[in-house]
Amino acid sequence: SNPFEVKVNRQKFNILGRKSKNDVGLPGVSRSKAIKKRTQTLLKEYKEREKTNVFKDKRFGEYNTKISPEEKMIKRFTLERQQNYGKKNIYNLNEDEELTHYGQSLAEIEKLNDIVDSDSDTEERGTLSAELTAAHFGGLLRKKASSGQQDEAEEKPKSRKELIEEMIAKSKQEKQERQSRRESALELTEKLDKDWKEIQTLIATKTPKSEKKDKEIEKPKPDEYDRIVRELGFEMKAKPSERLKTEEELAKEEQARLQKLEADRLRRMRGIDEEAKNKKSSHVSADDLADGFILDKDDRRLLSYKDGKINIENEVEKEKDEEEEDESGQDDNEEESEEESANEDEEDVATDSHSDLESEHEYEEEAVGNEEQKKDKTNRSESQNQKEQDPKLEAASSELPYTFAAPESYETFKTLLAGRTIEQQLIVLERIQKCNHPSLAVGNKGKLEKLFGFLLEYIGELATRDLPDLRAIDKLVLPLYNLCQMFPEAASDSVKFILRDAAHDVEEAVEVKGRATFPGLDTLIYLKITSLLFPTSDFWHPVVTPAFIYMSQLLTKCRISTLQDVIKGLFICCLFLEYVSLSRRFVPELINFLLGVLHISLPKKKAQGYTVVHPFTPVGKNLELLLVCDKKDLESWQKQNLPLRVVTRLDETSKTEMNHIRLSCLALCFDLIKRCAILYESLPSFHEIMHPVRILLTQHIPINEYPEKMQECCHNAIKEIENKAKHYTPLICEKKKPVPLKQYTPKIVKVLEFGRIQGCNKKEQERKQLIRKHKRELKGAIREIRKDNQFLARTQLSEIMERDAARKRKVKELLGSLATQEGEWKAMKRKKGKN
Repeated sequence: SNPFEVKVNRQKFNILGRKSKNDVGLPGVSRSKAIKKRTQTLLKEYKEREKTNVFKDKRFGEYNTKISPEEKMIKRFTLERQQNYGKKNIYNLNEDEELTHYGQSLAEIEKLNDIVDSDSDTEERGTLSAELTAAHFGGLLRKKASSGQQDEAEEKPKSRKELIEEMIAKSKQEKQERQSRRESALELTEKLDKDWKEIQTLIATKTPKSEKKDKEIEKPKPDEYDRIVRELGFEMKAKPSERLKTEEELAKEEQARLQKLEADRLRRMRGIDEEAKNKKSSHVSADDLADGFILDKDDRRLLSYKDGKINIENEVEKEKDEEEEDESGQDDNEEESEEESANEDEEDVATDSHSDLESEHEYEEEAVGNEEQKKDKTNRSESQNQKEQDPKLEAASSELPYTFAAPESYETFKTLLAGRTIEQQLIVLERIQKCNHPSLAVGNKGKLEKLFGFLLEYIGELATRDLPDLRAIDKLVLPLYNLCQMFPEAASDSVKFILRDAAHDVEEAVEVKGRATFPGLDTLIYLKITSLLFPTSDFWHPVVTPAFIYMSQLLTKCRISTLQDVIKGLFICCLFLEYVSLSRRFVPELINFLLGVLHISLPKKKAQGYTVVHPFTPVGKNLELLLVCDKKDLESWQKQNLPLRVVTRLDETSKTEMNHIRLSCLALCFDLIKRCAILYESLPSFHEIMHPVRILLTQHIPINEYPEKMQECCHNAIKEIENKAKHYTPLICEKKKPVPLKQYTPKIVKVLEFGRIQGCNKKEQERKQLIRKHKRELKGAIREIRKDNQFLARTQLSEIMERDAARKRKVKELLGSLATQEGEWKAMKRKKGKN
């Protein structure tokens, strides 16, 4: 390389990641310099990553002047304890804490045998023992032995065996002394006991009871806390409860219970006494010793003699009926026993007098007589048992069966319920459900689904009677609801079928005649039951929505021609309010019908300020249906609920009762208007909806002519409407910014030249320059980090390859040495074989 071509730029500071301009301008020099720099910095850090060559004083609080020396020592002691009892000793339960004194273990200090405590020597207290002086003072206080003895001792040192023998002899002597002391102490105690027994007889005197009571220490009364603690101790502990049974288990248990009760009922009805059957004597073998014989009751009687005869005392504690039966039975038994005893006496006499002269004929007569007596006894007992069982049989036959098969047709269902009270009908329906639960058999689900339809049809039949049994219908709704909860799909299909047929009838009547009539009481009850079985607050429901539409058709298409139609229409209005009580859905047919009811209560005149909607007409023959002109009837009217059964008995009522019903209908209309005002108060168009109603109530209806209760109802309705009208806010369009008109002025757009930085203000230029620098530095940093990672990866790979090469080399050396050993061993084996 030509030195004149080398270009060097000087640099004041080394900045990592920045391209240095002072690199030597030769090809490949910059890369070699980068590698050299990484070996000096990054490689050095990588090699020294786990090395520490700096001494750090890590003693607690060494350079903290705020902590006192005592606190430092205490904290250091606790830290040392924590280090000693770390994770290594966490499961070591047998290792005790090691106590130290001045850095030495106390356990090792206690093992030193050369320390003798002078205070433990009780016999020579106050004087220093020879052993202690020898150990501590070198024997200065010991008496000097004679020179001859010293010389002998110095000349003949004792061996280990002699020392052990001396120790054994000393221990035996001490043991013998201790035993002698113990024996002498025992002898002294025995002597003292004998002397005390002799003296005790002279001293023993009984103290009086009064003194004993005084001497006795009064027991302290238990505190309230102690009393509560004792109560808690004797309190019953909680017992684990049984698990909740599943629906199938409950159904099986209920079926088993009903089957057992039905079997007992049938047994009672047939006159089979189970107790007597169980008490029948079982077969007794000849080897039976009657070990398990137990008396049911004590039949023993007391015997006494009266006037030289035996008197038997009967039991006193018995019930009156049992006493009479027992007395009658006892009298019969006594007579029979007397007859038998008399017969036996006669037989004995006969045998004594004519034992050898008896003939076969006499024996036959006696056998026939005995058989007749037995037949008479059995007939009497059977007649008595039959009299006793007659009331039981009657009660069993009149009792309801406990098990019922699910009816397959409506006729069988009617026969099951025919002639029974409503309470018995409910019991029959409940037992049918329990005996035919879907979990007990495969086909029970279909049977109970049919039962729902039969019960629905039966309710409709009760409603269509001349005198509808509304009380029974009210009771039968509960089993209907239970079946609906079990089978919602089948229940919805049954109710939808009834409502569809009713709606088709209304549409057909409108197409043929141009008008329709209100349905019967059964359809109205079905509409009421629909609100009880299904949710009415849903936005859409497969059963409630068709019922909703059907009721709106009734209020708009059915003509009002009689008072019955008015009552039915008001009933549908009540159902509408019940349906929408939660959803607060607006029903215009309801408001229109109530407006028409108010219209037919006015005298015939031209309508002013309001319009009448179909089915009501402003002019016609069906007006003034609710108009009452008789003052006596107005004065005698009292507010009461309007029963639904009135619909079927309007032909039999008198004129006064009809007027009272008209007034009750009008009062009900006022109440419904009040409820509508409360329900629809949040509607924005409430004032427009209730405006015609308010005009009728305030301007056209003669309120002063009606009774006080009627006036009160009317005023309450007007008050509700007017109060809500004050809170009315009219609909206003939302305020928006006005849209400007389009102007046809040209839009000037600056044409930018590609590749040039466009001119802008100074702040914007600095901002863009910073963004560019940041991007450049970020790219450079990412590039340097990537190169550093590659350098480290290469160094790690070279280390791994070196380790693998060293391992392979060692393996080869080992295999070579093993091969040489094997060859030498084989050569030795050959030599031995040759020899």
